[in-house]
Amino acid sequence: MRPDGSREIGSEFHWDPGALARIGAPPADRLLPGSFELFATGSGALSAVLRRLAPRGRLHMPSFFCMGVAELLSADMPIAWYRHLPDGSGPRLESLRATDGDVVLAQNLFGRDVHAPWDAWRRAHPAVTVVEDHSHDPFSDWALTSTAPYAMASLRKTLPLPDGGLLWSPRGLDLPRPVGAESPGAGLKLAAMLLKQAWLDGRAVPKGRFRALQQRGERALLGSAGPAGAVTTAVLPLLDLAGLRATGTRNAQALIGELVSGIQPWRILTGGPAGAAPFRVQLLCASEAVRDALLAHLAGHGIFAPVHWRQDRSGVWSGDEESADLAARILTVPVDFRCGPADVHRIAEVLGAFAAAPVRG
Repeated sequence: MRPDGSREIGSEFHWDPGALARIGAPPADRLLPGSFELFATGSGALSAVLRRLAPRGRLHMPSFFCMGVAELLSADMPIAWYRHLPDGSGPRLESLRATDGDVVLAQNLFGRDVHAPWDAWRRAHPAVTVVEDHSHDPFSDWALTSTAPYAMASLRKTLPLPDGGLLWSPRGLDLPRPVGAESPGAGLKLAAMLLKQAWLDGRAVPKGRFRALQQRGERALLGSAGPAGAVTTAVLPLLDLAGLRATGTRNAQALIGELVSGIQPWRILTGGPAGAAPFRVQLLCASEAVRDALLAHLAGHGIFAPVHWRQDRSGVWSGDEESADLAARILTVPVDFRCGPADVHRIAEVLGAFAAAPVRG
Protein backbone atom coordinates (compact mmCIF):
# COMPACT_ATOMS: atom_id res chain seq x y z
CA MET A 1 0.00 0.00 0.00
CA ARG A 2 1.30 3.45 -0.94
CA PRO A 3 1.52 6.32 1.62
CA ASP A 4 -1.51 7.99 0.02
CA GLY A 5 -3.57 4.85 0.54
CA SER A 6 -3.65 3.79 -3.11
CA ARG A 7 -2.56 0.33 -4.21
CA GLU A 8 0.37 -0.16 -6.50
CA ILE A 9 -0.58 -1.34 -9.95
CA GLY A 10 1.44 -3.74 -12.07
CA SER A 11 4.78 -5.39 -11.46
CA GLU A 12 4.90 -9.02 -10.31
CA PHE A 13 1.74 -10.89 -9.37
CA HIS A 14 0.87 -11.37 -5.71
CA TRP A 15 -0.77 -14.50 -4.32
CA ASP A 16 -4.52 -14.06 -4.76
CA PRO A 17 -7.00 -16.76 -3.67
CA GLY A 18 -9.64 -14.74 -5.50
CA ALA A 19 -8.13 -15.95 -8.77
CA LEU A 20 -9.37 -19.46 -8.05
CA ALA A 21 -12.65 -20.54 -9.61
CA ARG A 22 -15.73 -20.30 -7.42
CA ILE A 23 -17.80 -23.34 -6.59
CA GLY A 24 -20.02 -24.14 -9.56
CA ALA A 25 -17.89 -22.20 -12.06
CA PRO A 26 -16.80 -23.98 -15.27
CA PRO A 27 -13.63 -25.97 -14.53
CA ALA A 28 -10.33 -24.65 -15.88
CA ASP A 29 -9.68 -28.08 -17.36
CA ARG A 30 -11.99 -27.29 -20.26
CA LEU A 31 -9.53 -24.62 -21.45
CA LEU A 32 -6.36 -26.60 -20.85
CA PRO A 33 -5.09 -28.97 -23.55
CA GLY A 34 -6.13 -32.59 -23.20
CA SER A 35 -2.49 -33.63 -22.95
CA PHE A 36 0.39 -31.36 -22.01
CA GLU A 37 3.68 -31.05 -20.17
CA LEU A 38 4.24 -28.38 -17.55
CA PHE A 39 7.78 -26.98 -17.45
CA ALA A 40 9.20 -24.42 -15.06
CA THR A 41 9.56 -21.86 -17.87
CA GLY A 42 8.36 -21.25 -21.39
CA SER A 43 11.92 -20.90 -22.65
CA GLY A 44 12.77 -24.24 -21.06
CA ALA A 45 9.82 -25.83 -22.88
CA LEU A 46 11.00 -24.34 -26.19
CA SER A 47 14.53 -25.56 -25.60
CA ALA A 48 13.23 -29.06 -24.86
CA VAL A 49 11.33 -29.11 -28.17
CA LEU A 50 14.44 -28.04 -30.07
CA ARG A 51 16.50 -30.74 -28.41
CA ARG A 52 13.82 -33.32 -29.22
CA LEU A 53 13.71 -32.25 -32.88
CA ALA A 54 17.50 -31.97 -33.18
CA PRO A 55 17.02 -29.90 -36.35
CA ARG A 56 19.84 -29.51 -38.80
CA GLY A 57 18.92 -25.98 -39.83
CA ARG A 58 18.07 -22.67 -38.17
CA LEU A 59 15.48 -21.36 -35.72
CA HIS A 60 13.56 -18.45 -37.24
CA MET A 61 12.30 -15.99 -34.64
CA PRO A 62 10.08 -12.89 -34.85
CA SER A 63 11.96 -9.60 -34.89
CA PHE A 64 9.80 -8.14 -32.10
CA PHE A 65 10.44 -10.60 -29.31
CA CYS A 66 12.19 -11.10 -25.97
CA MET A 67 15.91 -10.95 -26.75
CA GLY A 68 16.77 -12.76 -23.52
CA VAL A 69 14.82 -15.81 -24.66
CA ALA A 70 16.38 -15.56 -28.12
CA GLU A 71 19.84 -15.57 -26.54
CA LEU A 72 18.99 -18.66 -24.49
CA LEU A 73 17.66 -20.53 -27.53
CA SER A 74 20.69 -19.60 -29.60
CA ALA A 75 22.60 -22.14 -27.51
CA ASP A 76 20.42 -24.88 -29.05
CA MET A 77 20.63 -23.86 -32.71
CA PRO A 78 21.53 -20.88 -34.94
CA ILE A 79 19.02 -18.01 -34.96
CA ALA A 80 17.55 -16.22 -37.97
CA TRP A 81 14.92 -13.48 -37.91
CA TYR A 82 11.77 -12.60 -39.79
CA ARG A 83 9.83 -9.36 -39.45
CA HIS A 84 6.87 -9.22 -37.09
CA LEU A 85 5.94 -5.78 -35.80
CA PRO A 86 3.31 -4.74 -33.23
CA ASP A 87 1.48 -2.66 -35.84
CA GLY A 88 -1.55 -4.88 -36.38
CA SER A 89 -0.34 -6.17 -39.74
CA GLY A 90 0.88 -9.51 -38.41
CA PRO A 91 4.08 -11.30 -39.46
CA ARG A 92 5.66 -10.34 -42.79
CA LEU A 93 5.87 -13.87 -44.03
CA GLU A 94 7.67 -12.78 -47.18
CA SER A 95 10.65 -12.07 -44.89
CA LEU A 96 10.58 -15.62 -43.50
CA ARG A 97 13.15 -17.55 -45.51
CA ALA A 98 12.96 -20.97 -43.88
CA THR A 99 14.08 -24.11 -45.67
CA ASP A 100 13.42 -27.79 -45.07
CA GLY A 101 14.66 -28.89 -41.67
CA ASP A 102 14.34 -25.44 -40.10
CA VAL A 103 12.12 -24.52 -37.14
CA VAL A 104 9.94 -21.40 -36.96
CA LEU A 105 8.65 -19.75 -33.80
CA ALA A 106 5.28 -18.09 -34.48
CA GLN A 107 3.81 -15.81 -31.85
CA ASN A 108 0.42 -14.32 -31.10
CA LEU A 109 1.93 -10.92 -30.35
CA PHE A 110 0.04 -9.11 -27.58
CA GLY A 111 -2.87 -11.48 -28.26
CA ARG A 112 -3.89 -9.61 -31.43
CA ASP A 113 -2.78 -11.89 -34.27
CA VAL A 114 -4.77 -14.37 -36.34
CA HIS A 115 -3.85 -17.93 -37.24
CA ALA A 116 -4.98 -18.12 -40.88
CA PRO A 117 -1.73 -16.78 -42.42
CA TRP A 118 0.30 -19.26 -40.39
CA ASP A 119 -1.99 -22.15 -41.31
CA ALA A 120 -1.51 -21.38 -45.00
CA TRP A 121 2.26 -20.97 -44.58
CA ARG A 122 2.58 -24.33 -42.82
CA ARG A 123 0.64 -26.08 -45.57
CA ALA A 124 3.04 -24.61 -48.12
CA HIS A 125 6.12 -25.64 -46.07
CA PRO A 126 5.39 -29.11 -44.65
CA ALA A 127 9.07 -29.87 -44.00
CA VAL A 128 9.45 -26.88 -41.64
CA THR A 129 8.36 -27.35 -38.02
CA VAL A 130 6.32 -24.47 -36.59
CA VAL A 131 6.12 -23.93 -32.83
CA GLU A 132 3.48 -21.44 -31.68
CA ASP A 133 4.02 -19.11 -28.71
CA HIS A 134 0.72 -18.24 -27.02
CA SER A 135 2.19 -16.57 -23.94
CA HIS A 136 0.19 -13.35 -24.38
CA ASP A 137 -3.14 -15.19 -24.60
CA PRO A 138 -2.84 -18.88 -23.72
CA PHE A 139 -6.58 -19.49 -24.09
CA SER A 140 -7.41 -17.64 -27.29
CA ASP A 141 -9.48 -19.22 -30.04
CA TRP A 142 -6.22 -19.66 -31.95
CA ALA A 143 -4.58 -21.53 -29.06
CA LEU A 144 -7.65 -23.70 -28.43
CA THR A 145 -8.10 -24.67 -32.10
CA SER A 146 -4.45 -24.76 -33.22
CA THR A 147 -3.29 -27.39 -35.68
CA ALA A 148 0.45 -26.69 -35.28
CA PRO A 149 2.95 -29.43 -34.43
CA TYR A 150 3.77 -27.78 -31.09
CA ALA A 151 2.46 -24.89 -29.01
CA MET A 152 3.56 -23.35 -25.73
CA ALA A 153 2.82 -20.53 -23.32
CA SER A 154 4.78 -18.95 -20.50
CA LEU A 155 1.97 -18.90 -17.94
CA ARG A 156 3.36 -16.48 -15.40
CA LYS A 157 3.01 -13.66 -17.93
CA THR A 158 -0.78 -13.72 -17.58
CA LEU A 159 -1.59 -15.82 -14.50
CA PRO A 160 -0.76 -15.45 -10.78
CA LEU A 161 1.60 -18.42 -10.70
CA PRO A 162 5.22 -18.53 -9.51
CA ASP A 163 6.39 -20.43 -12.60
CA GLY A 164 5.03 -22.49 -15.46
CA GLY A 165 5.70 -23.18 -19.13
CA LEU A 166 2.80 -25.02 -20.79
CA LEU A 167 3.72 -27.24 -23.76
CA TRP A 168 1.29 -29.22 -25.90
CA SER A 169 1.02 -30.70 -29.38
CA PRO A 170 -2.23 -29.85 -31.19
CA ARG A 171 -1.36 -32.68 -33.60
CA GLY A 172 -0.89 -35.20 -30.81
CA LEU A 173 2.87 -35.61 -31.28
CA ASP A 174 5.03 -37.01 -28.49
CA LEU A 175 6.20 -34.31 -26.14
CA PRO A 176 9.54 -33.91 -24.41
CA ARG A 177 9.32 -34.12 -20.65
CA PRO A 178 10.83 -31.78 -18.09
CA VAL A 179 14.26 -32.87 -16.93
CA GLY A 180 15.58 -32.84 -13.38
CA ALA A 181 14.13 -31.39 -10.21
CA GLU A 182 11.93 -28.37 -9.62
CA SER A 183 13.78 -25.07 -9.80
CA PRO A 184 14.35 -23.38 -6.43
CA GLY A 185 13.17 -20.24 -8.20
CA ALA A 186 9.56 -21.38 -7.89
CA GLY A 187 9.74 -21.37 -4.10
CA LEU A 188 11.43 -17.97 -4.06
CA LYS A 189 8.78 -16.53 -6.36
CA LEU A 190 5.98 -18.01 -4.27
CA ALA A 191 7.47 -16.51 -1.09
CA ALA A 192 7.60 -13.15 -2.85
CA MET A 193 3.98 -13.46 -3.95
CA LEU A 194 2.82 -14.24 -0.41
CA LEU A 195 4.78 -11.36 1.09
CA LYS A 196 3.55 -8.96 -1.57
CA GLN A 197 -0.05 -9.88 -0.73
CA ALA A 198 0.64 -9.15 2.93
CA TRP A 199 2.28 -5.83 1.96
CA LEU A 200 -0.72 -4.88 -0.17
CA ASP A 201 -2.91 -5.61 2.85
CA GLY A 202 -0.94 -3.12 4.92
CA ARG A 203 1.20 -5.58 6.89
CA ALA A 204 4.69 -4.70 8.15
CA VAL A 205 6.52 -6.26 5.21
CA PRO A 206 9.42 -4.27 3.72
CA LYS A 207 8.90 -3.91 -0.01
CA GLY A 208 12.56 -4.60 -0.60
CA ARG A 209 12.16 -8.02 0.99
CA PHE A 210 9.73 -9.42 -1.56
CA ARG A 211 11.35 -7.57 -4.44
CA ALA A 212 14.66 -9.27 -3.63
CA LEU A 213 12.92 -12.64 -3.50
CA GLN A 214 11.27 -12.00 -6.85
CA GLN A 215 14.58 -11.12 -8.47
CA ARG A 216 16.39 -14.10 -6.97
CA GLY A 217 13.56 -16.33 -8.13
CA GLU A 218 13.71 -15.02 -11.68
CA ARG A 219 17.48 -15.58 -11.84
CA ALA A 220 17.08 -19.12 -10.53
CA LEU A 221 14.28 -19.90 -13.00
CA LEU A 222 16.07 -18.49 -16.04
CA GLY A 223 15.79 -21.00 -18.86
CA SER A 224 14.87 -23.89 -16.57
CA ALA A 225 13.72 -27.01 -18.43
CA GLY A 226 12.77 -28.72 -15.19
CA PRO A 227 9.20 -29.35 -14.07
CA ALA A 228 6.89 -26.65 -12.79
CA GLY A 229 6.71 -26.35 -9.03
CA ALA A 230 4.14 -28.14 -6.90
CA VAL A 231 2.11 -24.97 -6.36
CA THR A 232 1.75 -24.17 -10.06
CA THR A 233 0.92 -27.80 -10.85
CA ALA A 234 -1.79 -27.88 -8.18
CA VAL A 235 -3.23 -24.40 -8.72
CA LEU A 236 -3.36 -24.17 -12.53
CA PRO A 237 -6.39 -26.44 -13.01
CA LEU A 238 -8.24 -24.61 -10.22
CA LEU A 239 -7.86 -21.07 -11.58
CA ASP A 240 -10.80 -19.14 -13.01
CA LEU A 241 -9.08 -18.97 -16.38
CA ALA A 242 -12.07 -17.71 -18.33
CA GLY A 243 -12.97 -15.14 -15.66
CA LEU A 244 -9.43 -13.76 -15.35
CA ARG A 245 -9.19 -13.46 -19.13
CA ALA A 246 -12.55 -11.71 -19.42
CA THR A 247 -11.77 -9.27 -16.60
CA GLY A 248 -8.43 -8.34 -18.14
CA THR A 249 -10.06 -7.77 -21.52
CA ARG A 250 -12.80 -5.64 -20.02
CA ASN A 251 -10.27 -3.51 -18.14
CA ALA A 252 -8.13 -3.00 -21.26
CA GLN A 253 -11.17 -1.92 -23.25
CA ALA A 254 -12.28 0.43 -20.47
CA LEU A 255 -8.87 2.11 -20.31
CA ILE A 256 -8.74 2.55 -24.08
CA GLY A 257 -12.19 4.08 -23.89
CA GLU A 258 -10.94 6.67 -21.39
CA LEU A 259 -7.87 7.54 -23.48
CA VAL A 260 -9.30 8.02 -26.94
CA SER A 261 -9.85 11.80 -26.84
CA GLY A 262 -7.37 14.66 -27.09
CA ILE A 263 -3.89 15.08 -28.49
CA GLN A 264 -1.52 12.60 -26.87
CA PRO A 265 2.23 11.92 -27.12
CA TRP A 266 1.53 8.29 -27.94
CA ARG A 267 -0.48 6.00 -30.19
CA ILE A 268 -2.61 3.27 -28.67
CA LEU A 269 -1.99 -0.09 -30.33
CA THR A 270 -5.32 -1.80 -30.90
CA GLY A 271 -6.87 -4.42 -33.14
CA GLY A 272 -7.26 -8.16 -33.12
CA PRO A 273 -9.80 -10.76 -34.19
CA ALA A 274 -13.27 -11.12 -32.67
CA GLY A 275 -13.00 -12.66 -29.22
CA ALA A 276 -9.39 -11.58 -28.74
CA ALA A 277 -8.15 -10.82 -25.25
CA PRO A 278 -5.37 -8.28 -25.82
CA PHE A 279 -2.39 -8.45 -23.49
CA ARG A 280 -3.08 -5.26 -21.51
CA VAL A 281 -2.61 -1.96 -23.40
CA GLN A 282 0.44 -0.92 -25.43
CA LEU A 283 1.32 2.73 -25.98
CA LEU A 284 3.73 3.67 -28.75
CA CYS A 285 5.33 6.96 -27.79
CA ALA A 286 6.64 9.68 -30.07
CA SER A 287 10.24 9.05 -29.02
CA GLU A 288 12.35 7.02 -26.63
CA ALA A 289 12.72 10.09 -24.41
CA VAL A 290 8.95 10.45 -24.15
CA ARG A 291 8.58 6.73 -23.39
CA ASP A 292 11.19 6.85 -20.64
CA ALA A 293 9.63 9.99 -19.16
CA LEU A 294 6.23 8.31 -19.19
CA LEU A 295 7.66 5.21 -17.48
CA ALA A 296 9.08 7.44 -14.73
CA HIS A 297 5.82 9.39 -14.43
CA LEU A 298 3.78 6.21 -14.04
CA ALA A 299 6.23 4.74 -11.53
CA GLY A 300 6.06 7.95 -9.53
CA HIS A 301 2.33 7.28 -9.15
CA GLY A 302 2.75 3.62 -8.24
CA ILE A 303 2.00 2.24 -11.70
CA PHE A 304 4.76 -0.02 -12.96
CA ALA A 305 4.69 -0.50 -16.72
CA PRO A 306 6.96 -3.08 -18.36
CA VAL A 307 8.67 -2.66 -21.72
CA HIS A 308 8.18 -5.41 -24.33
CA TRP A 309 10.99 -5.74 -25.28
CA ARG A 310 14.21 -3.75 -25.24
CA GLN A 311 16.72 -4.44 -28.03
CA ASP A 312 20.34 -3.59 -27.30
CA ARG A 313 22.17 -3.21 -30.59
CA SER A 314 25.45 -3.99 -28.81
CA GLY A 315 24.13 -7.41 -27.74
CA VAL A 316 21.68 -9.96 -29.12
CA TRP A 317 19.11 -8.15 -31.23
CA SER A 318 16.96 -8.79 -34.29
CA GLY A 319 18.99 -6.72 -36.74
CA ASP A 320 15.69 -5.10 -37.77
CA GLU A 321 15.95 -1.35 -37.30
CA GLU A 322 12.20 -0.80 -37.36
CA SER A 323 11.64 -3.44 -34.67
CA ALA A 324 14.37 -1.91 -32.52
CA ASP A 325 12.91 1.58 -33.00
CA LEU A 326 9.46 0.42 -31.92
CA ALA A 327 10.96 -1.41 -28.95
CA ALA A 328 12.59 1.85 -27.87
CA ARG A 329 9.26 3.72 -27.92
CA ILE A 330 6.75 1.22 -26.56
CA LEU A 331 5.47 0.39 -23.10
CA THR A 332 2.73 -1.85 -21.75
CA VAL A 333 0.20 -0.31 -19.37
CA PRO A 334 -0.39 -2.95 -16.65
CA VAL A 335 -4.18 -3.01 -16.78
CA ASP A 336 -5.01 -6.67 -16.14
CA PHE A 337 -7.43 -8.74 -14.05
CA ARG A 338 -6.00 -7.31 -10.81
CA CYS A 339 -7.49 -3.89 -11.56
CA GLY A 340 -10.90 -2.71 -10.49
CA PRO A 341 -12.82 0.18 -12.10
CA ALA A 342 -11.18 2.67 -9.72
CA ASP A 343 -7.72 1.43 -10.70
CA VAL A 344 -8.52 1.78 -14.41
CA HIS A 345 -9.75 5.31 -13.83
CA ARG A 346 -6.65 6.20 -11.81
CA ILE A 347 -4.39 4.92 -14.58
CA ALA A 348 -6.32 7.04 -17.09
CA GLU A 349 -6.01 10.12 -14.88
CA VAL A 350 -2.25 9.63 -14.42
CA LEU A 351 -1.79 9.19 -18.17
CA GLY A 352 -3.97 12.22 -18.81
CA ALA A 353 -1.83 14.36 -16.51
CA PHE A 354 1.27 13.35 -18.45
CA ALA A 355 -0.40 14.12 -21.78
CA ALA A 356 -1.40 17.57 -20.52
CA ALA A 357 2.15 18.42 -19.45
CA PRO A 358 4.86 19.69 -21.82
CA VAL A 359 6.09 16.80 -23.93
CA ARG A 360 9.68 15.79 -23.31
CA GLY A 361 11.84 14.84 -26.26
